[in-house]
Amino acid sequence: MNNEKIYIIAIDGPAGSGKGTVAKEISKKLHYHYLDSGAIYRIIALACLKQDINFKDNQELIKLLQKTYISFKQGDSFLDKQNVSNEIRDEQVGKVASQIAQNINLRNSILNYQRNFAKFPGLVAEGRDMATVVFPQAHLKIYLDASVAERAKRRYKQLILKGINVNIGTLASEIIARDKQDMEREHSPLAVDKDSIVLNTDNLSIEQTVNKILDYINTTGADGTKPSAKK
Repeated sequence: MNNEKIYIIAIDGPAGSGKGTVAKEISKKLHYHYLDSGAIYRIIALACLKQDINFKDNQELIKLLQKTYISFKQGDSFLDKQNVSNEIRDEQVGKVASQIAQNINLRNSILNYQRNFAKFPGLVAEGRDMATVVFPQAHLKIYLDASVAERAKRRYKQLILKGINVNIGTLASEIIARDKQDMEREHSPLAVDKDSIVLNTDNLSIEQTVNKILDYINTTGADGTKPSAKK
């Protein structure tokens, strides 16, 4: 791929920071391709649970990846051509995904797959190591952050709307544990890239966050490529 002609926006951040929703909105406004790197691990995690595969067994995990067909279309996620967009958002799937994401062999196996999402005219990639590992050459790097309290509140609202009764204190504890695991894992830990713009979303709506990033994009055109967006 010719990266000089492909504008890449890498958005990283912890769970609940809003990076998924924000990245989708930006990709729609710019008519760019979109990569939800976390969904890849969630789909693999779901496949493990469906097939009762020991996700801690390195060889079994790689075998599963080789025979699993993963695809994305219009924001939806597919496992072997079945839409699993809702299933992969299950809490148990998320926990397994976080654990298998620590597997270096698995990470190496999907690295080129992730990079192949970079196609003309551009890509918005979101995850935990987009700026640091997958797209270190990204033209714009954003690290979306939010306090544990704010992230727990957002997750609480999501689950209550789904009719799931949860304790906000428990959610906060789970977020802290997830952050610790993601930041302390040996391979590709969640970290702020030296070139990333850190944006705290505690007091920002999705629209405000999107517009702030669009402002950054409109002032950082690289190699003659300057995206234009309609706000």
